[in-house]
Amino acid sequence: MTLSIGLDIGGTNIKTVVIDHTGHFLHQSTRSTGQHYQAEDEWVWKNAVRDVFHELKKEFGEQKLAIGISAPGLANADNSAITCMPGRLFGLEDFDWSAFFGERVWVLNDGHAAMVAEASFGAAKNIKNAVLLTLGTGVGGGILIGGELYQGHYQLAGHVGHTTVSANDVHRDATGMPGAIEEHIGNESVVRRSHGRFQNTYELVAAYQNGDHFGTWLWLDSVQKLAVSICSLTNLLSPEVIVLGGGITKAGEALFQPLQSFVDLYEWRPGGKQISIVQAKFGEFAGATGAAAFAMGKY
Repeated sequence: MTLSIGLDIGGTNIKTVVIDHTGHFLHQSTRSTGQHYQAEDEWVWKNAVRDVFHELKKEFGEQKLAIGISAPGLANADNSAITCMPGRLFGLEDFDWSAFFGERVWVLNDGHAAMVAEASFGAAKNIKNAVLLTLGTGVGGGILIGGELYQGHYQLAGHVGHTTVSANDVHRDATGMPGAIEEHIGNESVVRRSHGRFQNTYELVAAYQNGDHFGTWLWLDSVQKLAVSICSLTNLLSPEVIVLGGGITKAGEALFQPLQSFVDLYEWRPGGKQISIVQAKFGEFAGATGAAAFAMGKY
């Protein structure tokens, strides 16, 4: 029986899973890497990843192991490395993980990996066409077409956070897009959007729940724009389901109830068709789980 190791590499932590072909977890762990931005830090986090891998090889070495890595940035055409990730995790770009480990390693963008996790074992299992949005610091995502992850030309597909919902907005996201959805609902922009009144989405949602007028307006404005983005995606891709993951979904009904109200207002429903919006099954281990599932699918 083939098992699969999934390693999700972030600027702060390495999250690791080992799964079998049913998605059953045999191992889950988190190890700190710290924030590494300088050249001298490069081997600190790379060696931390290798140490985790060697520990798992020792523990599960009698089994055949597939190996997958999830990381921020754009993967290359053969999913062997991240080819574009400026600004953090110095040394990640074009790093040959297969040579480093001495075994074939499959590498995915972290949003793509989360989509694979949900399609393989989660909220999009047995679904042919789906879109995942991860609502957190920014907005990431992934697209499933015909039951397969769609990565697109230069692996850019699924970067939903960089799509526009307010073209006249003076604020531009990291790619230069004006009024991108991640600028309107991502946690990173809360201080700016609230003129310093709220430090994070948790505070903003709490204000909404407590009837604060400004907090209510700002939160519902963010959710309204998310609904516009979702309805635009349904017109473009016609998925069977939209999966929402990421830390902001912990808002629960404070997110999903007004979101559904706005979607009811905007969604095009020919023949009574209606998109299903569901919460992702996997939380912080979505990237690692998807990387493991993707690698297992190659064996």
